Amino acid sequence: MQRIETHAFIQEFPKLAAQPVDAAGQLVYTQFIDGEFTPAAGERLPTVDPVSGEQWATIARGTRDDVDAAVRAAQRAFEGGEWAAMNPSQRGAVLRRIGDLVTEHAEWLAHVEQRDNGKLSAELSMQMRYMANYYYYYGGLADKIEGTVVPTDKAGVFNYTVYEPLGVVACITPWNSPLPLASMKIAPGLAAGNTVVLKPSEFTSASLLELMKLFQLAGVPKGVVNVVTGLGAEVGEALVGHPLVARIAFTGGPEAGQRINEQAARHMKRVTLELGGKSPNIVFEDADLDNALKGAVAGIFAASGQTCVAGSRLLLQESIHDEFLARLVEIAKNVRFGHPADPDTQVAPISTEPQLRKVESYVAIAKEDGARLVAGGQRAEVPDCPKGLFFQPTIFADVNNRMRIAQEEVFGPILSVIKFKDEAEAIAIANDIEFGLAAGVWTESMPRALRMAGKVRAGTVWINNYRSTSVTSPFGGFKMSGVGRECGIAGMREYMEIKSVWLSMETNIPNPFVRR
Repeated sequence: MQRIETHAFIQEFPKLAAQPVDAAGQLVYTQFIDGEFTPAAGERLPTVDPVSGEQWATIARGTRDDVDAAVRAAQRAFEGGEWAAMNPSQRGAVLRRIGDLVTEHAEWLAHVEQRDNGKLSAELSMQMRYMANYYYYYGGLADKIEGTVVPTDKAGVFNYTVYEPLGVVACITPWNSPLPLASMKIAPGLAAGNTVVLKPSEFTSASLLELMKLFQLAGVPKGVVNVVTGLGAEVGEALVGHPLVARIAFTGGPEAGQRINEQAARHMKRVTLELGGKSPNIVFEDADLDNALKGAVAGIFAASGQTCVAGSRLLLQESIHDEFLARLVEIAKNVRFGHPADPDTQVAPISTEPQLRKVESYVAIAKEDGARLVAGGQRAEVPDCPKGLFFQPTIFADVNNRMRIAQEEVFGPILSVIKFKDEAEAIAIANDIEFGLAAGVWTESMPRALRMAGKVRAGTVWINNYRSTSVTSPFGGFKMSGVGRECGIAGMREYMEIKSVWLSMETNIPNPFVRR
């Protein structure tokens, strides 16, 4: 993916470039409600490029009224009209058309996503192309969710189960991977027959609105998918509290997730919550250390640490601790910064200014708690991007697992290195955390690998690899890392309700005062 300025890459995709430009030459994004791009009545919010530090677009600051309009459009589409009349095979065909269009326009989507959050082109190109698989997979699964005939212990009745859609689903997504995380929710939600209202992060809304143009081209009926942009306290809370919303699917921080869960519980709404983690990446003395080093780097410095599964706690067995740490520090000190569109760049910027300040604050916290800084620890100066939000890969040694730097999610390129003696201590340290999203284990011993996989309390355990994911495999966390699962068949069932149907075969119903 080459480095291309906004107006240049608009010209490459004229079929999709319908965005107006304001007097300052910045793109003006509107909301997407009931199949149309609709201006909001309220103010506008800036969209800043983390690479240049410059504003390049604005988005609508949605209101409670905008949320209500979007939810009611979704409810109308769910209850009647073209979408409600489609059978599962027809819905699957629509999803597969979306997949084709995502594949065709992957480079376009990657450019917009990069302008919004600054990720490396190498990662974005892969993510955008893989994203089509969500629509292909769930498009194929749409007509394959089967109920069962239940062999009950009651005579004279026939019992069977069916799966049905829930209704309007609210999807709230973060800024680190806007389109993949949105598609992870949209695709199973639609395959199940629901309709959707999305609220993207106010920092990264543009790419999702570009995706809606592909939904239009795919023939998604009006009202089936809607996007309301704006602030969490305004749009997000209104969406979660709307009486017509049946389910909330949220990816973000635990504090916001708790508030959503509490609000949803008051109305018995279903939730899927993916709330991040503080994942242990555990290296034993018998591991292939070259591969484990790559796994440690991938776990925390890939995507500048801005990933929910970041292996931000590196647990090293005593016998290899010093050698491994020295090699890792050398790698961290020699990474290549630059524009994320340049293929030689290894480290991209932090996506937002508030997040960069948070990362800086945790360096100070770690020092105060007694951790020893051995690499990084400050903003990086990148001549090619002088206003970019870059931060050096940072490593703290001599970390105690009770320190805040080991217990709290930073969401940045900060690694806590913790020493352990044996397998039992590694398990104790790994589980001594309120999170439980993911874990990595590096060992050449198959028995040890299986023991660790069974004892570490995490929704995903990687053995001799890190950050592998698939649309076919369920993803989610234990403990404070969340509720429910995304991806795989389990992910689609989250968007459906099971109904039990009892059919009497009796010609004469027995005593009605006695339960059968």
